[in-house]
Amino acid sequence: MEAVLTQAIQRLEAVLAGETNALRVNAPVNLGEMSNRKNQSLLELSRISRGVDPRTVTPALKEKLDVLKYRLDENSRVLQLHMKATQEISSLIARAMSEAESDGTYGSSVRGVKRES
Repeated sequence: MEAVLTQAIQRLEAVLAGETNALRVNAPVNLGEMSNRKNQSLLELSRISRGVDPRTVTPALKEKLDVLKYRLDENSRVLQLHMKATQEISSLIARAMSEAESDGTYGSSVRGVKRES
């Protein structure tokens, strides 16, 4: 059972590493596909772990689980940074579009210089 669980952990770590690295280097990532792969891996781990007695977990398996937890935390941090950056960019674009559509009649001056009509 431990060997099967170890293989499932390794598959999930590979998915996490791929997504985390792609996000760090701004490579194109299909986040929907990655999410599906992570969900499948987590479902697999959940099913396998039901047959594991916690009292019989070896130190090697515990270490693998600790590493997996670290990888999950790392992936979560990188995804949060990516989402924050995406929100900031979308806010900038929305503001720029709003300013471009405005004729300045009701808005304040930009950089201290009043717009001319």
